[in-house]
Amino acid sequence: MRSADLLLDAFGRVQEAVRGAVEGLSEDELALRIDDDANSIAWLVWHLTRIQDDHLAGAFDTEQVWTSDGWKSRFGLPFGAGATGYGHSSTQVAKVRASADLLLGYYDAVHARTVEHLGTLTNADLDRVVDDAWDPPVTLGVRLVSVIAEDNQHAGQAAYVRGVVERREGS
Repeated sequence: MRSADLLLDAFGRVQEAVRGAVEGLSEDELALRIDDDANSIAWLVWHLTRIQDDHLAGAFDTEQVWTSDGWKSRFGLPFGAGATGYGHSSTQVAKVRASADLLLGYYDAVHARTVEHLGTLTNADLDRVVDDAWDPPVTLGVRLVSVIAEDNQHAGQAAYVRGVVERREGS
């Protein structure tokens, strides 16, 4: 088995978790925050997608789907093109409102680009340094595992919030 096949499987599992957290919910349900400073499902999914888009575009030297495919304008959020949600305040988190179709459309577009990138990988590519701002420098393999870990963490948080939403509504 190639390493790329394992990575494709891992990103496929993220996609399943994202869909499970989002599908069938209204925009209001996706925006629900379980307390005033908590992250909503919409923000969590937007953020994990932005991180995946940003980090893979950087690692493969391509433009982000966010800008190249017009997702920034479709979302209409009051953030700069490079915003990923990292360090967002509670006020900024509250500004991320989106329908399930919009969130999943953007996630699926980023996932498709991810699959394209991973389809070109050889095992040797994973040792290529993609970020030398860290000590030790970050390799492509480490960056991909980091994105998978963050995506899974946020997708799990979104699933938890979905459970709270469903219990509150008696679904």
